[in-house]
Amino acid sequence: MQLGIDIGGTKIEAVVLNENGDTVYRQRYATPKESYQRFFQAVITAITDAREATQSPLTIGLGIPGAADADGLIKNSNILVLNQQPFIQQLEEQLVMPVAVTNDANCFTLSEAMDGAGKGYGVVFGVILGTGCGGGLCVDQRPITGPNACAGEWGHNFLPHYQAERDGAPTACYCGQINCIESFISGSGLERQYFQKFGQHVRVPGIIDMLNKGNPQAAQLWDLYQDQLARALAGIINMLDPDAIVLGGGVSNIKQLYPGLQSRIARYVFGKRCCTPIIQAQHGDSSGVRGAAWLGAQR
Repeated sequence: MQLGIDIGGTKIEAVVLNENGDTVYRQRYATPKESYQRFFQAVITAITDAREATQSPLTIGLGIPGAADADGLIKNSNILVLNQQPFIQQLEEQLVMPVAVTNDANCFTLSEAMDGAGKGYGVVFGVILGTGCGGGLCVDQRPITGPNACAGEWGHNFLPHYQAERDGAPTACYCGQINCIESFISGSGLERQYFQKFGQHVRVPGIIDMLNKGNPQAAQLWDLYQDQLARALAGIINMLDPDAIVLGGGVSNIKQLYPGLQSRIARYVFGKRCCTPIIQAQHGDSSGVRGAAWLGAQR
């Protein structure tokens, strides 16, 4: 059986899948962030508990915020105590076995490519539209990470066809760049734009509720958001032309996102035609941890 561990900023989730992909064990823990030692021990505890509960040999895969650099040190993690630590090496030494580790967006994409919405497609690009904007790429059910461990990090490319009069004033991203895609099409990006245009702090559910009630401000912003998303996805198609794009994260649950999206994308695709399936994730919030489990089995 295969153990997957999804490490987030607030919780660590452990799931064991059998060979059919059925969940036979699940447990959650709070994520310690005050010291690396406590964080590391929490991960060991999650693994130990799963082993004891299942009484079975387990492959192990982890999805983490961030990635390992060429020296094996973790970088770009929002769990700050994890950065610049040889986490994977120490984990393998402690457990005396190989452990597969990649970022959470890659795990999401692998899960959907294996037995989710992307099953049966050769090249799958996974998109997470949540607080941030993650991405991952799988080819024949294998995650592609690249030598810089940043394959799929489309959220930190420049928003295509940016125009200040349409998209608003230039926006600095936490990564140090200007006008990153994430600053516009993530859930927090949508909320930021509403405040920038209309001077009110409104969460995404509130914006969609106003949209459903015919609010003209919400309708105006939603039209802009769909166009920004279309521009960003067209860039992926022009570069990779994947067989399917799978959307996850909180924004992907909005029904109004899908009608007409292909035709909007086609405006920006080379050749002015888009036949790429844009599909909502099948496993929802469970995709990350399921993908971690599949990753461990592949390793």
